[in-house]
Amino acid sequence: MTTKILNRHTGATLLEVDGETLVGANLADAYLRWANLTGADLTGADLAGADLRWAKLAGANLAGANLAGANLRRANLAGANLRRANLAGADLTGADLAGADLRWAKLADAILTGADLAGTDLRWANLTDINLRWARLAGANLAGANLAGANLAGANLAGANLAGANLRWVNLAGADLTGADLTGADLTGADLAGADLTGAIRD
Repeated sequence: MTTKILNRHTGATLLEVDGETLVGANLADAYLRWANLTGADLTGADLAGADLRWAKLAGANLAGANLAGANLRRANLAGANLRRANLAGADLTGADLAGADLRWAKLADAILTGADLAGTDLRWANLTDINLRWARLAGANLAGANLAGANLAGANLAGANLAGANLRWVNLAGADLTGADLTGADLTGADLAGADLTGAIRD
């Protein structure tokens, strides 16, 4: 079955997908709402500004892809490879990123309110000014990540690895940090009001 991928602004067909590779494809501003791209190889693809609401991208390879400003609300990215991907300013509200690989990814100013990032690998990721309010990050690996200015109010970070993370001026009010590893983390100016630090490892 051939699927036409359209430019969401002009309605013009960008390309027709019929099982061919999408490595390096130019899909900027594409209309991909509800698209089933489970396991697809989108390495290095340009999806900037694309509409990917409710898209199925579980297990997809998006390493090095450009998703800046993309709309990924409620998208399924569980287990996806997003290593070094650019998700700056993307809307991932309620998205499923459980178990995804986001090492070195750029997520500055992204919106992940209520997103599921349980067990996600976010080592060395750029998460500055990100909105992770009420997000689920239980067991996530955020070692060395830059979260300066991030909003993590009410987030579930139980058992998360935040060793060496930059948490300067982070909002962690009401967050669950039980059993979290905060060894070497910079908490300068962080708001920990009402946060649960039971069993957390600190310097």
